[in-house]
Amino acid sequence: MILDENEKKIQALKEKLVSLDTDSEEFPIIKKELEALKMETYSNLTAWDRVCIARSEKRVKGKALVDALISDFYELHGDQLYAEDQSIYAGIGFLKDMPVTVIAQAKGSNTQENIKRNFGMTSPEGFRKTLRLAHEAEKFKRPIITIVDTSGAYPGKGAEERGQARAIAMNLLEFSKLKTPVIAIVLSEGGSGGALALTVSDYIFMFENAVYSVLSPEGFASILFKDTVKVSDAAEMMKMTSKDLVDVNIVDEIIEEPLGGIRHLSDAFITDLKDRLYNKITELQKLPLNELLDNRYNKYRNIK
Repeated sequence: MILDENEKKIQALKEKLVSLDTDSEEFPIIKKELEALKMETYSNLTAWDRVCIARSEKRVKGKALVDALISDFYELHGDQLYAEDQSIYAGIGFLKDMPVTVIAQAKGSNTQENIKRNFGMTSPEGFRKTLRLAHEAEKFKRPIITIVDTSGAYPGKGAEERGQARAIAMNLLEFSKLKTPVIAIVLSEGGSGGALALTVSDYIFMFENAVYSVLSPEGFASILFKDTVKVSDAAEMMKMTSKDLVDVNIVDEIIEEPLGGIRHLSDAFITDLKDRLYNKITELQKLPLNELLDNRYNKYRNIK
């Protein structure tokens, strides 16, 4: 893949730049070459390129985003029925001076953490924990922020035995009528029912290089083409990028990223995102409750 090849070249240039003295004649030449290659690589990304960026291990994960956005965060655990699902990192804290409930799907930043968090694939107990905290937020009139990053709900036998489909369906139903503002953020990979269960909301933000769809490009290609090699074609046809989804009014607003994707959270980026979330929640809180719920209902009824 061209993206993979160019990223290797970019990394090699970065390493060479670090090894050079800033006063050397070669330093500005290498720096200029690096910037030009980054611009060439990331300015005309295909849908499949964005899928690869969204799945990157180097990309910011849900837990890191919560910890940067929310002060005095207190994590809450368990569905009070079966178990704790660590693919869901959730609790209460403050967005600036506003008390909020935050529910994030959390992939790991390394293999050990990914195993602990089941690679971001949520089980029924995780969805039930999500719904428990959403109802708690509704009771105390706290706005809810959800953060989506999953390839899909966990498809294992145990999950099916414990009611995976029903757990997702209950989230869809109950989130549609929660009597408090709900903001969803698609951080990276938003796949299948696992993502849908956390995105029924009043307003959806989506990171620029995130993807959001009912099926993975590999699954789509295997069904339509009987050939998983054609994933790039499938990704283009699925219209799963942030720009595609804003154009059809499924996603409301794009969160711009640095070239190459969001790999660290700068103070300026977090300040801007806090302001955008705070302003949108404040706007939603001013609406009469019946209008808030009607708008949420119509948002999804009007999707074609």
